Amino acid sequence: MATASPEKLIPLEELQQRLPEGELFAGKEWRWSPRPHLLAPSLAKELESMGHRLLQFAEACDLLYRQSVDGRQASWIAGLLDRGKPEEVVTLGRDAAFRGEIARVIRPDLIVTEEGFSICELDQIPGGIGLTAWLNEAYDTSGFEVLGGAHGMLEGFSSVMPGGDLIVSEEASTYRPEMEWIAARLNQHKPESHWSVQDASVRDSWRGNVYRFFEMFDLHQVPCAKGLFRDALQGNVHITPPPKAQLEEKLWMALFWMAPLREFWIRQLGERGVQSLQKWIPYTWILDPTPLPPNAVYPRLDIQDWRELAGFSQKQRDLIIKISGFDGRAWGARGVALGSDLSRVDWERAVNSALEEFPHHPHILQVFRHSILTEQPYYGSHGEVVSMKGRARLSPYFFVSGGKANLGGVLSTVCPADKKILHGMSEAIIVPTMVG
Repeated sequence: MATASPEKLIPLEELQQRLPEGELFAGKEWRWSPRPHLLAPSLAKELESMGHRLLQFAEACDLLYRQSVDGRQASWIAGLLDRGKPEEVVTLGRDAAFRGEIARVIRPDLIVTEEGFSICELDQIPGGIGLTAWLNEAYDTSGFEVLGGAHGMLEGFSSVMPGGDLIVSEEASTYRPEMEWIAARLNQHKPESHWSVQDASVRDSWRGNVYRFFEMFDLHQVPCAKGLFRDALQGNVHITPPPKAQLEEKLWMALFWMAPLREFWIRQLGERGVQSLQKWIPYTWILDPTPLPPNAVYPRLDIQDWRELAGFSQKQRDLIIKISGFDGRAWGARGVALGSDLSRVDWERAVNSALEEFPHHPHILQVFRHSILTEQPYYGSHGEVVSMKGRARLSPYFFVSGGKANLGGVLSTVCPADKKILHGMSEAIIVPTMVG
């Protein structure tokens, strides 16, 4: 892969001049950097294989759920994934009209540890598509050979959405400006097709293609959903990602590690695929309060009752609790409790709350992996270049087309070194990524 000299810098004025009118993220601010985030060549090469493995995993998850519903796998699998969901949402996600359909934009959130990549989340409806497309274009035009190139995001998105409507809900309104930008850019690049951003208001009928930029748990705030899904079931419109709330659960990370399902994962992913995902996915448990038999313990923890977690020392509490999905707390840094950052009382409260919510909002427990420190320059308040030690979250965008997952670009969010839970914040530096 080609690299550019890390000494090359893009002037702040040039970045600001390239910024489109209006905002890319409504009401959001971040720090600008004079160069992309640098990724080691070995890790960049690893990203090339990650898209294929995650596509296999997504297809296997869809198959496992379907086989559980059909009785070819244990019924508790589908039962677990359907917890807390209204009957109409479950029925919709099982309909034959969406058989075999998975999200066609795959975006893992990654950190780099001493051992390599670690997946924090697999986002089915990711933000940042338009922002990453603009950053790639801006930095590539200035001479940086970013991953995905100047138009990788545009080409990728148009391959999964060849014209049509992008529905952005009120809850996702922060991302509306970037979706409007990418729709306008695609209309310029590919005038033979047409993309438009629509709000979630009621509409009589839908045709063609629709990109769903709203969560299934938020349907009560999406007035157009009823008509949209009706037309999809009748074959009049194609929706991506499909309305399968069961595929949007973090529970899949725990199901992947379950010993009773190991043979299934090996059949679908192969030994090498399983090994790759074991390297990337932290060990995960489901916080299920069902009592264990007297002679049983939870693997790797050697405890028989989840409430024993409250007695763990701070060092032992290098664990993180996350709400699984189908809830407004399931995205961003909400619904997350990091044991090593909490007092014993607050940690015990987080554990008990997760167990109490299990019947309707399952939670997972994961090993917390620590990201390595990196250094990234940014423009200070007076336009001077400042160097910041921080921790990077990488968000690669894989676009599924023709049976392949193609890398369109990689968004890097570099947060101050004292932050352990990495997400977009005003103190973060947001840049594209290149090999260096």
